[in-house]
This record gives sequence, C-alpha cells and structure tokens, in this order.
Amino acid sequence: MSSSNEAGRAFIGSFTSAGGRGIVAAAVDRETGALTVLGATDAVSDPSFLALAPGGTVLYAVSETEDGAAAAFDVTGDGAPIPVGEPVAVGGAAPTHLALADGHLVTANYGSGSVTVLPVGADGAPEAATGVLHHRGSGPRQGRQGGPHAHQVLPDPTGRWVLSVDLGTDSVRICELTAPPGTLRVHTETALRPGTGPRHLAFHPDGGHAYVLGELEPAVTVCRWDAESGVLVPLGETPVVEPGTDVTTYPSEVVAAHDGRFLWVANRGHDSIAVLALDASGARAEFVTAVECGGHWPRDLALDPSGSRLYAANERSGDVTWFDIDQETGIPRRAGSIEAPAASCVVFG
Repeated sequence: MSSSNEAGRAFIGSFTSAGGRGIVAAAVDRETGALTVLGATDAVSDPSFLALAPGGTVLYAVSETEDGAAAAFDVTGDGAPIPVGEPVAVGGAAPTHLALADGHLVTANYGSGSVTVLPVGADGAPEAATGVLHHRGSGPRQGRQGGPHAHQVLPDPTGRWVLSVDLGTDSVRICELTAPPGTLRVHTETALRPGTGPRHLAFHPDGGHAYVLGELEPAVTVCRWDAESGVLVPLGETPVVEPGTDVTTYPSEVVAAHDGRFLWVANRGHDSIAVLALDASGARAEFVTAVECGGHWPRDLALDPSGSRLYAANERSGDVTWFDIDQETGIPRRAGSIEAPAASCVVFG
C-alpha cells in the first residue's frame, strides 16, 4: 500500500459518550476510495464536527458537551491527531459545528442558541473567545423550537459574510465579522417557512445560490445569494424523499457537486442518500431518487476532493460507508465501508 500522504487523508469525528473513538485519522486510497484507520485520539469529549485549516496541517473540533469547547490538533504525522494547546471554552452549550473565517474559529452552539468567535493563535490553537452572538426567537414545533438552536455556521464563498443556520428560529442570519476584537454583528436575517427547522446549507459552486436543508421537514429550500448586499432570498422548496413516504425522516446534511449539477442529502430515519438534480442556473432543484445509505442514521455526508465519491457517517450503525458517483446521473453506488462507532462527521485533507 502507498504511504498515507500519497493516499490522502480523512478524519472522522464521533461521539465518545456513545462509544466512539473520538477523532479517527484514516488513509484514503485514491483509486478505490477505501479508508484505512491510522490512529485515533479521545483527547476531547464528543468531537462531533471537524474542520481542517488551509494547508491541512491543523484540524479543529468542537466538543459537543454542555460545557462546550473547541480544540486544535496537529495532523502532520502518520498516526493519531496530536492536541495543540488546551481545549478552549466557547461560552455556549453543545456546539455542533465550526468553521474558519478571517483568522478566527467560529462555532455554532446548538444548546444555547449562540455563535462564538475565537481568534486563532500563531500555533494554530484557538484562543479565548472574543465574542458570543446570542440568537433570539422560536418556532412552532413544540419540543424542538422553544428557543434558538444554532446548528451550522460558515463563511460565504467570498469570505465577506458569516452565515448562521438556526433550527429553532426557522432562519438564517447573515453576519459581519469584525476584528479586532473578533465579534459578529447581524447584517440581515432570512426567515424560512415556519416549522421547517433549518439545519445546514450548502452553496452552489458559482456562489449565486444556496440550499438550506430542513431537519424537521424533509425538504431543501433553494435560495438566491447576493454576496454584494449580503442578502439570502428563498425561491422554492424541493422534497428529499419520495412523495407519500411514511418513514419519519430527519435530514442532516446537504452537499453540492463540484460542477453544480447535483445535490445530495443524508436522510436519517429514512436511512438514505437523496439525489437532486439542479438546472443550469442553480435556481431549481428536482428530486431524482434516494438510495440506501449503507447503515443507520447518517449524520453527515461528505464529498471527496475529486468530487467522484460520497462518504456517509452512519452514527447508529457505527460505520462510514463510501459510494462511487455516476457522473451522468449523480446516483451513488455503494463501494465499501469501515467500522466507526458513533460516527458523526467526515472531512478530507
């Protein structure tokens, strides 16, 4: 077998509280897509979401616990990730997502409905939080939308804006990051249909549209994105399961093809990967089909750097399954899997 550097790298996050190994490093065979575990670390509890710094030398993780934290890891070696500094408190509960934006690490804190900004030091480690933006509002779904629940935070393709997707308030906030000292200010807020529970979004490769995935209703809202004005405008919804499906479905992740022709959606409960076809403009999405995800409860879905394979992190069956994508139809075909207890996230180096 070729060396891990030649083969490529992947990192798998997991819930240590449910038997996961923490952060798993794996080699990726570029020809087959197969994963081979290189090592793991449980240095932080419940590292449910990961993000890789530009250059691929530092990996960041949230600690999805009541006393939420973010941590950095050196991933230049051939084995387990090595902690860089100590985990840093995010000043919010149950962070579920994080991203790098303009020299800062930004976390979405689901439990407290907030977004935290942490500067990144010269060694790559996050430093003490400089700002916490608290969302306000609620939605109509009792038990899930009694208050704000920030679920994802990410910069737009231009890097000018930071978007926060909130399941509890049925909205996406478009924010400006000011530094120093590193704080977020809401520029605009886009309301989505009440009760949809937006969880994650993905941008079209041309940066002109975004696709917001609902967790509480299995549908994608297609939006026009104006990066110059920082405005997100809903255009329409597309279901991510067949009409009449009687399985309760909680979609978790949406991924856009590198060429902008397809979207893929991970469906928990239905345990499937949905294929949506996009028109040439990216303004319309059409449901094509759904295939089995290869396990149970796919919490995350990731496209490899080549754009030719999808990887599903199946949390409750404890595996990561990979699929070859038919480049004409966009339909994934199962190609293999590895054991990964309580898997929650996959990112590529």
